[in-house]
Formats: sequence, C-alpha cells, structure tokens
Amino acid sequence: MLSLVYSAGLSGIESFTVTVETDSYNGIPSFQLVGLPDAAVKESQERIRSACLNSGFRFPEGGITVNLAPADRRKQGSAYDVPLLVGLLRSSGVLKSRTPLSKKCFVGELSLTGDVRCVHGVLCMCAAALEAGFEEFYAPAENAREAAAVEGIRVYAVENMQQLVAHLNGTCPMSPVPGDIHAFDKAYDGGIDFSDVKGQAAAKRAMEIAAAGGHNILLIGPPGTGKSMLAKRLPSILPPLTFEEAIETTKIHSVAGTLPADESLLTTRPFRSPHHTMSAVSLVGGGSVPVPGEISLAHNGVLFLDELPEFPKLVTDTLRQPLEDRVITITRAIGKVRFPCSFMLVAAMNPCRCGYFGHPTRKCVCSPQDVQRYISRISGPLLDRIDIQIELPSISYDELASKNEKCENSAEIRARVIKAREYMRSRLEESGLHGVFCNAQLDAAGIRKTCIPTPDAEKLLKDAYDRLGLSARGYDRVMRMARTIADLDRSEYIEPTHIAQAISLRSLDKKYWNA
Repeated sequence: MLSLVYSAGLSGIESFTVTVETDSYNGIPSFQLVGLPDAAVKESQERIRSACLNSGFRFPEGGITVNLAPADRRKQGSAYDVPLLVGLLRSSGVLKSRTPLSKKCFVGELSLTGDVRCVHGVLCMCAAALEAGFEEFYAPAENAREAAAVEGIRVYAVENMQQLVAHLNGTCPMSPVPGDIHAFDKAYDGGIDFSDVKGQAAAKRAMEIAAAGGHNILLIGPPGTGKSMLAKRLPSILPPLTFEEAIETTKIHSVAGTLPADESLLTTRPFRSPHHTMSAVSLVGGGSVPVPGEISLAHNGVLFLDELPEFPKLVTDTLRQPLEDRVITITRAIGKVRFPCSFMLVAAMNPCRCGYFGHPTRKCVCSPQDVQRYISRISGPLLDRIDIQIELPSISYDELASKNEKCENSAEIRARVIKAREYMRSRLEESGLHGVFCNAQLDAAGIRKTCIPTPDAEKLLKDAYDRLGLSARGYDRVMRMARTIADLDRSEYIEPTHIAQAISLRSLDKKYWNA
C-alpha cells in the first residue's frame, strides 16, 4: 500500500518541503530508503522499528520502500523519523485511511521507546510548511513553542507516537499550541548600564553614534580604561528588534541549536563574545554539514572581539567579506548554503603588547619594533572596514572616585538612538531605499541620495580627503557617520560640525598605523 506523508528539510537556514513516499508490499522482508539520505537518515530505520514495536504497533512485514522527494536534494539529520513512521503506520493500516494527511507536516526524532525528541531548525521548517500551504505542523513537544512563533498555521506538540496516532485517528484529539509572541518591550533589562562607566565621555558618544547608525567600532586603550565595560553595555542602548528581525535571528539560533529552551522567539539583540583562540570556521561557519558561525549568531546584534590582535590574522581577515556583504556563502560537496550576518563589529585592543604605549604615567617596555609588530596584526583592509576608531585614555583617581558626577544611564541614551533611527527610517523610505535599516548599510547610490552636505561641509570634507589621503571606502564611511551624527541632531543636511566629528572618529589609524 502506498502512502504520502509530508515533512521539511534544511539547507542552511532555508527550509524546503519533503514528500515521504512509503510503499509496503508482500515479499521478502526488506527496508529500502532512497532519496539521497545521509547517514543519520539511513540509521532511522532501526530507530523506527524499535519505536514502532515499543509503542504497541505492528511493524509491517514484507518489503518496504521509502522515497524522500525531491530525490536530488540531500536529506540530513534525524527530523525525518516521525514522518517515516507515520508513513509506515498509514501503509500498514494502523492509521485509518480516512484520516487526511495532505495538509499536515511532521518533523521529529524518535527514541527507541517511541518518544519524540527535539530537533534543530523547527522554526525554519514551520515557516516553510506555512509557505507551502500546510495547515497543521506536528513538532516535538520541546520545539512546539518555537514553532508556534509562526502565525497562520496550527502547531501541535507531540510527546510520543501513541499520542500522535490517537490524535490522527480521532480517538484522543490534541489541542494546538497557542502562539507565544512576547511583547517587544522598549525597556532594556539586561542588568548592566552605561551609568556604571566612569568618565570616558568621548567613548560614550562614539558608542551612541555607533548604535544609532549600526557602525563598526574599534576601542584602543591601556588595560582598565573601560573598553570591555563599554562593549558589553552596547546592547543596552540599541533599538529593540522588530518582529521581522526577531524571526530571522531566531531561525539562525534554531538551526545552530543555541535557542534557549524557555524562549520561543528571541526578543533581544544577540551579543557574541568569542575567545581569541577560536578558528576561522568557528567564526564564519562551516563544517562537513555547514552550521552558522559566530558572525551569523550575532546577526542583528553585536560581535565583540576583545584583544583583537591576539586573534590569528587568518581568522580576522575572514571578516572582510562578511562585513561588506552582510551574508556568508559556504560551499561544500553537498552544495552551497548562505547564512545572513548583518552585525555590528565591536573590537577592543591594547596599543601594544604590554598595554602602556603612550600612557602618561606608566612606562611602556615594548620597543618601537615590538609596538609596530603588534599593531600590524590588524590588516589595513580590515581596519578600513571599521567606521569608528576611538582611543580611551586612562582614568584619573578623581574621575573614578567622584560621587558627584552624574552619568547618563542607558535608557536616556537609548531614547536618543531610537529617535535617530526613526528619523533615519523616514528619510530612507522617502528616498525609496528598501531593505536598508541603518546608515551603515548604505551603498554608494544610497549615499548620493541621502547624504547631502552643505557647501561648507563639502569643502571641509574635500580638504580632509586630500590631507588624510582617504580611500574611496574611507570617504563613504565618513559620509555614513556624518549622516548618523546629523540624524542624532535631526538635521536634514550634513553640516561642517557633523563632518568634523566623523573625521575625528576615523583618525587613529594615522597615529598607530601611520596610514
């Protein structure tokens, strides 16, 4: 008897529907699984047999042939266990023939007892099922809340095969899992605040500009000046995720298996801080079956690289293309996968190996050659892609011990950032720039449309371009930063003060790199 059951597969964070065609017939007992399955899918026949018998169902005797269509796309992982067993139970008559399956999609891994275990990428699969026209989605109980974030399709939480069969036969119907979309609160509750950072007014202003425009930023200074403190507090001043950004970010973490068990949808921007001993594959993603790397896990959030020169140069140079394209394409023998990676890069470093080059009171023990060797670990092309470069001076005792200084908290800074983003968004819509969410994403055409300097500002920029020897990329980045500073001032045109401040935020390469 032939039966058709529907499931979904993964390719990167994209999902596609899979038709499980099961044919059981009289003959020598055999189990043939075709349709380009990987090793995990091929092993499913042993799990399916034990799960079927231990759930109290009769396993079909005779020959069994299962095809996973489309047969030209590789099927990976254990999520096909449940649809494979559903197809066998339909072929053997355990599932009644009057039960319609054409609008139902099944995913899940089986244990030998018949329990349904969680799998990765359920949110992506559920979204693909909705797009394909399915009305019901059956997911492992541990993944059901995650799948319920997709609106427009009924999601059922399956704990074991006995429960699923009883529901499909109509003897004990299950109730759909209610949608669990958290409200996107305007307040940040991460527990850390900008008011904790003493002094460093210039660095705080640079972080505000970076947050408002989505710009990359490099913090340079001796140990103990607050570089890591500022970087870790950046999420507290970023605008809240939109629903579309939350769905896209959650898809990546769902595929990677890093979605917290108690969350169905990520509602805060991710903050990733990998150690400097990581490999290039860990950073950009990859593997025999490609999985997202740190740059994709930081999508719509922040990637913080502390002690930047300590990262291998091969690792940091892999950031150059993702920083420009905001997507990483990984090619393997099984095909190509694309992972989005639109993130803010925040990097921190000491000015030399001992950390005290240029310090006003502590002597640097590094020779000029050692300093240059340490600094040169950061390649020019990577440095050119970092919009803001800010030096943090050492903090005096009076600044640190002062109890009268009133420091702005994150809520006050965040309010200005949100207003700047709203002002920017309305301007981008008027200019017809769709798919651009912040000034850092503007291309050359977008800069011409939206970054309009006054005559005095244009003259100042021309003088700076000739004097500083800016590259074409450097010119574009100065214009983007000036546009962000103008947005914070709610100015329609870029004024000379905006240009001057933008240039001052990109001039450290002249001091340290002699560029």
